[in-house]
Amino acid sequence: MFKDRYHPAVKKDLRKIDKAVREKIKKVWIPKLLSEPDEGKELTGSLSGIRSYHFKAGKVQYRVAYVLEKKDFIINVLMIAKRESFYKILSKRIKS
Repeated sequence: MFKDRYHPAVKKDLRKIDKAVREKIKKVWIPKLLSEPDEGKELTGSLSGIRSYHFKAGKVQYRVAYVLEKKDFIINVLMIAKRESFYKILSKRIKS
Protein backbone atom coordinates (compact mmCIF):
# COMPACT_ATOMS: atom_id res chain seq x y z
CA MET A 1 0.00 0.00 0.00
CA PHE A 2 1.27 3.45 -0.92
CA LYS A 3 1.43 6.46 1.40
CA ASP A 4 0.09 9.86 0.41
CA ARG A 5 1.70 13.31 0.53
CA TYR A 6 -0.06 16.49 -0.51
CA HIS A 7 0.93 19.73 -2.21
CA PRO A 8 0.13 22.62 0.21
CA ALA A 9 -2.56 23.97 -2.18
CA VAL A 10 -4.61 20.74 -2.01
CA LYS A 11 -6.28 21.99 1.20
CA LYS A 12 -7.54 24.99 -0.74
CA ASP A 13 -8.68 22.70 -3.57
CA LEU A 14 -10.74 20.62 -1.16
CA ARG A 15 -12.45 23.68 0.33
CA LYS A 16 -13.89 24.42 -3.13
CA ILE A 17 -15.53 20.99 -3.30
CA ASP A 18 -18.92 20.15 -1.80
CA LYS A 19 -18.60 18.64 1.70
CA ALA A 20 -20.27 15.32 0.76
CA VAL A 21 -17.93 14.88 -2.22
CA ARG A 22 -14.95 15.87 -0.06
CA GLU A 23 -15.83 13.10 2.41
CA LYS A 24 -16.14 10.57 -0.42
CA ILE A 25 -12.73 11.64 -1.75
CA LYS A 26 -11.18 11.01 1.68
CA LYS A 27 -12.98 7.73 2.40
CA VAL A 28 -13.30 6.14 -1.07
CA TRP A 29 -11.21 7.68 -3.84
CA ILE A 30 -7.91 8.36 -2.06
CA PRO A 31 -7.80 4.87 -0.46
CA LYS A 32 -8.59 3.33 -3.87
CA LEU A 33 -5.80 5.35 -5.44
CA LEU A 34 -3.36 4.32 -2.69
CA SER A 35 -4.13 0.65 -3.25
CA GLU A 36 -4.15 0.90 -7.08
CA PRO A 37 -1.77 3.77 -7.99
CA ASP A 38 -1.45 2.72 -11.63
CA GLU A 39 -5.18 3.40 -12.20
CA GLY A 40 -4.50 7.00 -13.22
CA LYS A 41 -3.57 7.76 -16.79
CA GLU A 42 -0.14 9.14 -17.63
CA LEU A 43 -0.31 12.72 -18.90
CA THR A 44 1.69 13.95 -21.88
CA GLY A 45 3.40 17.09 -23.10
CA SER A 46 4.28 19.67 -20.46
CA LEU A 47 2.49 17.52 -17.84
CA SER A 48 4.55 14.42 -18.59
CA GLY A 49 5.43 12.46 -15.44
CA ILE A 50 2.13 13.34 -13.78
CA ARG A 51 -0.78 10.93 -13.58
CA SER A 52 -4.47 11.87 -13.57
CA TYR A 53 -7.05 9.76 -11.76
CA HIS A 54 -10.64 10.36 -12.88
CA PHE A 55 -13.86 9.82 -10.95
CA LYS A 56 -17.40 11.11 -11.04
CA ALA A 57 -19.66 12.28 -8.20
CA GLY A 58 -23.20 12.79 -9.41
CA LYS A 59 -22.90 14.44 -12.80
CA VAL A 60 -19.62 16.21 -12.05
CA GLN A 61 -16.26 14.85 -13.16
CA TYR A 62 -13.26 15.23 -10.86
CA ARG A 63 -9.53 14.69 -11.27
CA VAL A 64 -6.69 13.89 -8.90
CA ALA A 65 -3.26 14.81 -10.28
CA TYR A 66 -0.36 12.98 -8.69
CA VAL A 67 3.23 11.89 -9.12
CA LEU A 68 4.04 8.29 -8.32
CA GLU A 69 7.27 7.39 -6.50
CA LYS A 70 7.18 3.61 -6.88
CA LYS A 71 10.47 2.80 -5.14
CA ASP A 72 9.42 4.76 -2.02
CA PHE A 73 5.73 3.74 -2.23
CA ILE A 74 4.58 7.37 -2.16
CA ILE A 75 1.88 9.19 -4.07
CA ASN A 76 2.45 12.95 -4.21
CA VAL A 77 -0.97 14.51 -4.74
CA LEU A 78 -0.58 17.80 -6.61
CA MET A 79 -4.20 18.78 -7.13
CA ILE A 80 -7.80 17.64 -6.60
CA ALA A 81 -10.51 19.51 -8.48
CA LYS A 82 -13.39 19.45 -10.93
CA ARG A 83 -12.41 18.67 -14.50
CA GLU A 84 -13.24 22.19 -15.68
CA SER A 85 -9.96 24.10 -16.26
CA PHE A 86 -8.13 21.36 -14.33
CA TYR A 87 -5.16 20.94 -16.66
CA LYS A 88 -4.64 24.68 -17.14
CA ILE A 89 -4.57 25.27 -13.37
CA LEU A 90 -2.32 22.22 -12.87
CA SER A 91 0.17 23.57 -15.43
CA LYS A 92 0.39 26.85 -13.50
CA ARG A 93 0.77 25.01 -10.17
CA ILE A 94 3.71 22.89 -11.23
CA LYS A 95 5.54 25.90 -12.69
CA SER A 96 5.50 27.76 -9.38
